[in-house]
Amino acid sequence: MTEAASAETRARIVALARTWLGTPYHHQASMRGAGADCLGLLRGVYAELYGAEPEAPPPYTPSWAEDRGAETLRDAAARHLVPLDLTVAGPGDVLLFRWRERLPAKHCAILVGPCVMIHAYDGHAVVESWIPPGWARRIAYAFRFPEPLPEPSPVPLPEIPT
Repeated sequence: MTEAASAETRARIVALARTWLGTPYHHQASMRGAGADCLGLLRGVYAELYGAEPEAPPPYTPSWAEDRGAETLRDAAARHLVPLDLTVAGPGDVLLFRWRERLPAKHCAILVGPCVMIHAYDGHAVVESWIPPGWARRIAYAFRFPEPLPEPSPVPLPEIPT
């Protein structure tokens, strides 16, 4: 894949993620404009890019990561996304956060630019926000959407009466 195509793909992912801004927070939901949590945002962007979600997640509680003690989110991301070294993550890539050392990652976001992400969290709509130092220290994993992405569907032009 060429650099130009990669930049185009990244811009497409960021633009698509921005269409989710303002979607109310709703645990386990993934419907742009109606409700999403952080995983729902990621699932929704993935589905819009590839035509379908990669897999249906099982029901999960807000404390699911602590309850299970397994890297469920990381493992699911690794099944469908390309793992990256944190130092090369850029716009359009996915970040996973671990809130405490030795606990599994349980929050995800789409990187928009240096220290800026799009994500959803309890009590807040999907938002584009700065990554404060306290959050940056908690980034545990980075992933990239696989290429090639399907071409976007062309928007049909309206018929012009003759």
